[in-house]
Amino acid sequence: METDKSLYRIALTQINGVGVMHARTLMQVIGDEEAIFKEDVRKLEAIPRISRRLIEEIRNPEVLKKAEKELEFVADNKLRLIFFTDEDYPQRLTQCIDAPLLLYAKGNAYFNHQKTISVIGTRNSTRYGEDFCKEFMEELSRRIPEAQIISGLAYGIDICAHRAALKHNLSTVAVLAHGLDRIYPQIHRQTAVEMLQNGALLTEFPSGTNPDKHNFVKRNRIVAGMADAVVVIESGKKGGSLTTADIANSYYREVFALPGRISDKMSAGCNRLISDNKALLFQSIDSFISHMGWEPEEKQPLPVQQELFPDLSEEESIIFEKLSKTGSMHVNTLAVELNIPVSELFMTLLELEVKNIVTSLPGGMYQLV
Repeated sequence: METDKSLYRIALTQINGVGVMHARTLMQVIGDEEAIFKEDVRKLEAIPRISRRLIEEIRNPEVLKKAEKELEFVADNKLRLIFFTDEDYPQRLTQCIDAPLLLYAKGNAYFNHQKTISVIGTRNSTRYGEDFCKEFMEELSRRIPEAQIISGLAYGIDICAHRAALKHNLSTVAVLAHGLDRIYPQIHRQTAVEMLQNGALLTEFPSGTNPDKHNFVKRNRIVAGMADAVVVIESGKKGGSLTTADIANSYYREVFALPGRISDKMSAGCNRLISDNKALLFQSIDSFISHMGWEPEEKQPLPVQQELFPDLSEEESIIFEKLSKTGSMHVNTLAVELNIPVSELFMTLLELEVKNIVTSLPGGMYQLV
């Protein structure tokens, strides 16, 4: 970790009135975190949508003082700072327009596993939901032991998912709605400590940040954005899990919901997601794996010569080359590896389908014809 860069990276998130989009604009135009705080003011004034008042906030000396204090906390507690341009930043998040610039992490987890699943649900979980969650984790550990489980360390389904993942040696990450100077709820501290060996605690919030309600809403976008699939196990008619499912859909993630009896209050949200076509019906681990295209490949496909398709654009050629090597890929994985926004990637894939070069499979998978 480069201390000088880390200081300015933290400072960039501490400026009053500068959100993610403003900060990204500053980085794009100025090109360097440190230069944002040292560049000639006239260059800042030339940036679109950066007002004089905002420039005064950027140059407020209190910003760097707060960043210095936070950097001391990071060093004292051996935290990892992960900036959005770093290689170890969760690459799936880079496809999300509102992804945080900076993440604080504690633990040894790698955040770019090939298969990631967010398991979420109500805090008022029932025996039905908890039993399913435990069985799901057990089956995943046998079928997809390399999968990473993401949740929020909250009561109910969240903590059940983390503990079951730990029991079956699955990597698990808790995304928190507060700084890493505390664990909320406190009763889950021991589980949080155990997670550091094969997982991590992750947050965008600096120390001193309280677990306020609006922070949980912000936290949910990270839970959704880091995953290939979001599985909602139980939810009432209202709740954070439904918000997370909506965000996941906006990010083109696969959303699954566990159905329940129409008389069960904690299944009402899941049943509604399914009936509104906002989530796929979770039927079995087999159907889940099949839909995600995660079955083990029995044989590698024969290579296809690109010379057969001389009219491909540059973007189409890149996708063609990738699929020639892998056989098939999920659209989200393809977007991450090629660093192409999912919305743009869909349009190029559609062009390739029209040319009868690529075909779409269930679960957002694509392969060469």
